[in-house]
Amino acid sequence: MFRNMKKLIKGIYSGSIKTKLISIYTFVVIIVFVVIATVFYFTNISLKSINNVYSSNVTTGILSSSIQSIQNSLYGYLNTRNAESLENYYRYEDEYRKLLDDLNDKNTDDEIFMLQKNIRGMSETYLELSEMTIQEKRGRNVEKYKEYYEKSTEIYNYINEYISVLNNSQFKENSDNYLVLLGSLKLSELVSVIIIILICILSMIILLLFVRNIINPLVTLARTADEIKNGDLDIELSDSGLTDEVGVVTNAFNAMVRSLRHYVEQVKKRMEEERKLKEQQLLMENHLKDARLKYLQAQINPHFLFNCLNAGAQLAMLEDAERTSVFVQKMADFFRYNVKKMQDDATLGEEIEVVDNYIYIINVRYDGEIHYEKHIGIEDIGIRIPSMILQPIVENALNHGVRNNEGEKRIALYIVDDGENIVIQVQDNGEGMEKEKVNEIMENIKNEEQSDSESTGIGLGNVNKRLELYYKKENLFKIDSDGAMCGTTATIIIPKEEELF
Repeated sequence: MFRNMKKLIKGIYSGSIKTKLISIYTFVVIIVFVVIATVFYFTNISLKSINNVYSSNVTTGILSSSIQSIQNSLYGYLNTRNAESLENYYRYEDEYRKLLDDLNDKNTDDEIFMLQKNIRGMSETYLELSEMTIQEKRGRNVEKYKEYYEKSTEIYNYINEYISVLNNSQFKENSDNYLVLLGSLKLSELVSVIIIILICILSMIILLLFVRNIINPLVTLARTADEIKNGDLDIELSDSGLTDEVGVVTNAFNAMVRSLRHYVEQVKKRMEEERKLKEQQLLMENHLKDARLKYLQAQINPHFLFNCLNAGAQLAMLEDAERTSVFVQKMADFFRYNVKKMQDDATLGEEIEVVDNYIYIINVRYDGEIHYEKHIGIEDIGIRIPSMILQPIVENALNHGVRNNEGEKRIALYIVDDGENIVIQVQDNGEGMEKEKVNEIMENIKNEEQSDSESTGIGLGNVNKRLELYYKKENLFKIDSDGAMCGTTATIIIPKEEELF
């Protein structure tokens, strides 16, 4: 058992988070079970002892009642001489003899045992005299049966007195035992409470150690990520030594930082080489204007960004940084779609895909905290819609909805067909807002006054305006919320049979 306990404790500090949770839960359950079983066992023994304390008094009472029944049956037979009284006598006599067998019949210094021995001896004499009384009654010898009856009655009275003394002695002794057992039970209750408190304290200590084992590396990871976000690529996490998911993320983060650092160095080197080349070209007067134009074009051409990102993805793949490669590739796909589709329409499937890419990119930044769900309730996702209308809404749900949530950050995309329209909803479990705030935001959206400095540049007002121009219809976009901390739902109505712009 101790070997198993040692394995459980070791499992708290090694293995995956799931293994840690199972180990700590099993450890606490085993301790609680052992404590409860022990307390229950000793409490049960104490209760049984208390229940049996006065059993001897009960037995003495039954003994007194039984001999009284014999005396009453004997008296009834002598007065009536009917068979029923005689039958009752022998039945009560048999029961009384069985009770006598449980009494002490040996000499001892104990007062109670000596009383039992005397009662047993007198009872044997009483039963003999009673039997002789019945026999003389049957022989119609009046003088004899009266004589025997008087003697048996005299002994009967002595027996009752002894039984009363025995009962009082037993009650006194049992009362003392009851007080002792009651004190033991109270002590057991106190010990049980102390043990339970200690178990609670131990469980809290284990839980704190477990939480610290997970939280501290995450805090360090978040602090490092924030410094990298501010441009410090020289920082690197130390090896946490963990083998769980946090350790995997830390190692992957270190690999990503090293890849980014190498990539930035390569870009700087390449840019430096290009700069030197441009300086040489600028020295040539006949190509001065053309060189400057090409330089500016290279700086603002989106394809330069795509090429750099693709180069970074290839470089990460060559270095076996698969997650970094996927991340950079997602970034390239996301920006390529932004530039390519800004002036065109797109399919609903393409819009869903760009949201998937965006969520992936954001979850790298937020360490997977954004729980994204999508429920596509239609088969045809090839319908044409204005481009870049879903991603800005999802981004708005992130920035103004769930970003500051302390608990789960959930964003869900629902697409259903209600018969006349395709209804698209983006729901979040964020801060929500009151009705007055919803009306104010909708008014700003209609006037195209809403902006977000941290967004991709496309506000909800822009989305609303392009929907109206595309479908030549108003009220195709709305926001709803049931109040503060109740989340927000943004809805887009896509007409199925409308003349498009």
